[in-house]
Amino acid sequence: MREVTLEANPDDITAERLEQWKSMGITRLSLGTQSFRADRLTWMGRAHNAEQALKSIALIAKAGFASWTIDLIYGLPQMTLAEWEEQLTIALDHGMPHLSAYCLTVEPKTALAHQVKKSIVSMPGDADQSAQFDRLMERMEAAGLEHYEISNFGLSGHHSRHNSSYWEGVPYLGIGPSAHSFDGSKRRWNVANNALYVQGVVGSARYWDEESLTPAQRTNEQLLTGLRTSKGVELARLELDVIGHQRRAVERWSSTGHLIHGDGRLVLTRAGRHFADRIASDLFVTDDDR
Repeated sequence: MREVTLEANPDDITAERLEQWKSMGITRLSLGTQSFRADRLTWMGRAHNAEQALKSIALIAKAGFASWTIDLIYGLPQMTLAEWEEQLTIALDHGMPHLSAYCLTVEPKTALAHQVKKSIVSMPGDADQSAQFDRLMERMEAAGLEHYEISNFGLSGHHSRHNSSYWEGVPYLGIGPSAHSFDGSKRRWNVANNALYVQGVVGSARYWDEESLTPAQRTNEQLLTGLRTSKGVELARLELDVIGHQRRAVERWSSTGHLIHGDGRLVLTRAGRHFADRIASDLFVTDDDR
């Protein structure tokens, strides 16, 4: 089935707009809910409130789209397991067929990083974040939503097709300012400025930058994205021999119960999902490994 996804925020949603989007061919909606708590939404600077979040979900559920999904964030400052449990219960009670849940990360040189450094904001520790991720997996599994990518859960028939293509290394075309494209060997990104983009499209000015990926870069990207999925990485598709060059790392993570090497694949276990990026980086190769 064709998938055409539109991202929207709760304050964008009205019954009239939903009907218009359906008539345009939109088949899937991605709703940037983030939280069902007013204080959290205010802290994140979101334009919508908790009431709008719930109302928009109810409208979408009735609108008859082929699929829809909501986003939630955990690992927020001083978030408890009980609060996260409440958020998941609200989402499940509204019959969502798909959930994307992301752990808040503190990026360097951001306002949040400054607040954490000055002890203005207290972030959950690793153990708390891990417990919230475990509870997320438990609740989604119990509700019948498959954990098909580290941050994504969906009922059968509701997995994101376009995101799955990114994770599997399928070429894609990005149209518009700031859009990214990938043809299997080159990565391209358009300028962010609207005026410069239009000038480039209608004229002859170059409106994008690009880079050619080396065999090692392509291999490592497939490791990084593929290990995040329930399918894992198909070794035959990798340009470089990861097993040959990183056998010790593969054996180490396998022996601790975090990684499965078999049937021509590398797949993370449930325990391994907590360390997806670390495991992937341990398996990275260089172009000298050719």
